[in-house]
Order: sequence, then C-alpha cells, then structure tokens
Amino acid sequence: MRRPLRVGNASGFYGDRFDAVREMLTGGPLDVLTGDYLAELTLLILGRSRLKDPARGYATTFLQQMEECLGLAHARGVKIVTNAGGLHPAGLADALRELVERTGVPTRVAHVEGDGLPVPEGYLTANAYLGGAGITSCLNAGADIVVTGRVTDAALVTGPAAAHFGWGPEDRDALAGAVVAGHLLECGTQVSGGNYSFFRGHDLRRPGFPLAEIHADGSCVVTKHEGTGGFVDRGTVTAQLLYETAGARYAGPDVTARLDTVTLTQDGPDRVRVRGVRGEAPPPTLKAGFTRLGGWRNEVVLVLTGLDIEAKAALVRGQVEDAFTRAGRRPEHVRWELVRTDRADADSEETASALLRLVVRDRDPEAVGRAVSGAAIELALGSYPGFHVTAPPGKGAPYGVFEARYIPASEAEHLAVLPDGRREIQQPPPHTAVLHEVPEPPLPVPLPAGPTRPAPLGRIAGARSGDKGGDANVGVWVDGDAAWRWLAHELTVERFRELLPETARLTVVRHVLPGLRALNFVVHGLLGEGVAAQARFDPQAKALGEWLRSRRLAVPAVLLDEARDSGAHDSEEDRDVEDRDSAQAPHGRADRADRADRADRADRADRTEGTA
Repeated sequence: MRRPLRVGNASGFYGDRFDAVREMLTGGPLDVLTGDYLAELTLLILGRSRLKDPARGYATTFLQQMEECLGLAHARGVKIVTNAGGLHPAGLADALRELVERTGVPTRVAHVEGDGLPVPEGYLTANAYLGGAGITSCLNAGADIVVTGRVTDAALVTGPAAAHFGWGPEDRDALAGAVVAGHLLECGTQVSGGNYSFFRGHDLRRPGFPLAEIHADGSCVVTKHEGTGGFVDRGTVTAQLLYETAGARYAGPDVTARLDTVTLTQDGPDRVRVRGVRGEAPPPTLKAGFTRLGGWRNEVVLVLTGLDIEAKAALVRGQVEDAFTRAGRRPEHVRWELVRTDRADADSEETASALLRLVVRDRDPEAVGRAVSGAAIELALGSYPGFHVTAPPGKGAPYGVFEARYIPASEAEHLAVLPDGRREIQQPPPHTAVLHEVPEPPLPVPLPAGPTRPAPLGRIAGARSGDKGGDANVGVWVDGDAAWRWLAHELTVERFRELLPETARLTVVRHVLPGLRALNFVVHGLLGEGVAAQARFDPQAKALGEWLRSRRLAVPAVLLDEARDSGAHDSEEDRDVEDRDSAQAPHGRADRADRADRADRADRADRTEGTA
C-alpha cells in the first residue's frame, strides 16, 4: 500500500489566476500540480493563433508561469502535469527544455501527442480526447513536467495516480475514483467555493485552489491548503460533481465512472471524502472536437429610457427591419432581445433604462457589417426619443463553431514522448463496452401533502450549470431527505420547462442521482452552435441554474421553515417576500403560488422579445 498522492490544481481555464502556481507550490505539501487550460473554445483561439505563427498553438501563460516557478517546483519535488500544450505540445515541450537549459534547473520534460486528427476541409482544428496512459508512461520514465495536448480533463489526475499506485486498465474502480477526483479538480476554485449558489457567509474574495489526497483504492479527500480563502464542503463538491455531466455513466477513454455510486462525507473542516465510485469498461470510441469558423456576427445594444419602452422597442425594430428590406439583404440569423432592466420612477437614468439587443449572424461579412451598423446609426436623429447605444457598432467579427463527434479509438495514435526522446505508443484498454443508459432509479416516497408557500426554488436547492457544445446542463441538488422527497417529484421535465420558458420547445432529458440528492437536466440545442457563436445572452449557460433557482413555485412550508431556521439558504430579499406572502395567506396555498408563477411568466413574456 503506497501513501496517498496529493494532487493539486492551479488552473481551470486559459486565463485563470496567474499566481496560482506559486500559491499552490508554497501553500503546503504536494506531489503533483496539474493545470487545465483547454476549454472547447480555447482550441479555436489557439487554432487562430497558430494560423498567425505555426510555432505557437499552445498556452503561453503556462510557459511564463514556469519561468517564475520552475526552480520552486524542483526544490519542492513537485511534478507538473498540464494540457497547456494545446495544439502543439511538442512546441511547448521544446520551449520548456530551452527554459531548463537557460536556468540550469535540472528538470526532465516529456510530452504526449497523437490527439491531432486530420483536419477536414473548412475546419480549423480536429482533436481526439485522449486518456491518461501517455501521462503515466512519461511519469514512469522519470519526467518532472508532462505536457499534453487535448486529453480529457480528468486524465491530468488519472495519469499521475496510475503511475503512483501502479494501476492497470483493469483496475476500473480505482481509475473511476481518480476520474471523479480529476473532474472535481479540473475547474479550480469552483470546488472550493467559487461560483457557488450558497456563497453568502463565506470569505470568497480569493478562494484557494483545491487539491485531492488520492488513496490506493481510488477514494480521495478533496481539500485545499490551510489558510487559503474559500471553503470545501459537501455542497461545493456536489455542485462541481454535477457540472457539465449528464447521466449516471461518465464515460472516458480510461474507464467509465458511475456517478450514481459516489458517496460524499464531510471529513472535517474543508475536507470532503469521496468514495464508493464504481468503474466500468470504457466505450470503444473517443470523443473528438472539431472547430471551424462559422461565419460573421455583429451586435448592437440600444438603450431605451423612461416611458413607453415597448413602443420604443417596436419602433426601432421596425425601422431596422425596414432598412434590411430596402438593402435587399437580411442577415441569415437575426435575434432581437428586449431586456427590461428599467424601473418605474427611477432615481437615476441608468435604472430608468432598458436594453434592446440586436445580434446578427451570416456567412457573408458584408451582410453583418456596414449593412447593420449603418442601419442602426443612421437612425440616430430619426427614431425613438432618447436614442443612443451602449457602444458604436463595429464592422462585425468572425465567430467559431465547436462540434463533438465520436471516432473509433484506433483512429488516434496515443503517443508518449519520454524525457530521453523515445516515442512510446499507448495501447487502448483491452476491454471496452458500448454505453447504455442506466434505468432511472426508484424515486423516494413523496413528501406528505401539507401547507405550501410561494418561494424561489433556490431557497432550498442549489444549482450549477454549464455548456457542452450547443447543449446546456443544469444540476440541481438539496441537502436533506425531506427536501429530496419533494424535489424528485416536483421538478419534472414538464415543470423545468414551465420554470424556464426558453426550454419549452427543446428536448430536455432528466437524470436522477439519489445518492447525491440531485437531478441533472440536459437541454439540447439551447446554445445553438455553441459558446463561440455567442448567439445567446449567456452563451455558456453559466447562469441558467441561477435563473432556475430564482423562479417561484409552491414549496412545502416545512422545508422553508427548516431553511429559514438554518439561515444557510435564504436571503433578505426572500425573507421580505415570504413575510409579505405569509401575512396575506398565513397557511399558504399551492393555487396562490401557481397564480404568482403564471404572473411571473406573463410578465417575462411582456418583457422579452424572441428570435425573429
């Protein structure tokens, strides 16, 4: 039995806190420090960078961090594993070797390649998501720094863990535990209090980055360095566990982890023990990401102030549409959205104003350039009273598209380039299995009927949401068994669509995870062609869960009383509203909540224009 492996994280995306590497190296003991720099959008950014300079295509920030911390990592005996190699891991590895030679710090550098696929015509990048085997081989060969291209986020942890404990591809439960640990660490401070629904009452000005103490059986304790900001508890870990996942099976190239077997236990302050993860054979395919330029987009945000907001919006919208008609060319995609940020009898001009957002997209740059900016600006003296925009419209800019496909694992040559230059091909796992959906588990016994009060869902439930290409996911969880008995039956797909009208005509799939007291919803197509296309106000669906939490519905009074007594999940605004509602209807009624909900939906319909 080998001692636990302490794996930390210092980056959740390209652009994360620069000094996190130094903080993690100096904050406490570590064996391995990982850094995740590759979101789906990042490869598109790196692809455009590589067009300008073929020698680039990697995250230059990481190289700058190593210039500052290479000696520190060596002195502390910490190995570095990162996917900052992006589209050119060999290039970053060469740059690191030059840094080693220049500084004289004895550091052995290795890298993993083979994720790059033939790029189809019209595309910019094509990359397979590799597993952790190449990282394991590099570390076993004595590497101090391992640079990869597109691997799964969890591979940055499964690779070092397999090297440390000597796991093979058949050690599925252990590997699955490391996959879960990797998923919890991959987004940095999101698991230590960042972006967390119940953030109030905690010091989150500068959350500490997380680490996991991984054991030989794959179980782990998620924690952070002592004395750093933020916090780690069952809620923060649950939130990250649900982030950008879907059903019970979380598939990867090394193993398929069963999220419905995860058990979370508070193991002391800022310590959560994660265990019980079961592993299954991985699928015979690899996920592959393809990026391309999708066309051109432009945006104009008009400010509407004071009275007659709806009429002002209708006037300028009609004028712009008429200008498109007279020009003989309407952009392929035109979206109008009226955002009612205005207040009646406001005491400042800004709070008296609403925003009318026009977004256009087309394959032809001319269709979104002068044709749009001209149509908007030429109205400056001939439209609604108080006409102005938040910024002068530009010429338009290109937007990108990310597409996920699945390819046979044999189509990607997974290659470890060891510190001595030897190139070692990694064989895929000997056993694979085609994934099938796990049957929905039995739901708990419903909570007995009783008094209800209208309240936001977020009074008792947390949520976290995100994007996967054009789809969005929303994970929702509660603390106690009583709340779970209510949530599991109340928040159906139909109810979800009612609360979030944008999803009403889309395919929504619900996954039930009783062990986490959680539901996970996947909304197909909400984000159109993905974050790079920026077709939606919140293009990555980051706040979709918080919108859901703000929606009001009939909540059992016993649950609201428990939440209020604990003081953990309510807010001053909610208490004021609840006190007012309770005074009007002391015992609460479901039909009253339904009327309030219908009024909310009607008000939103009045305030929001759809897609033209």
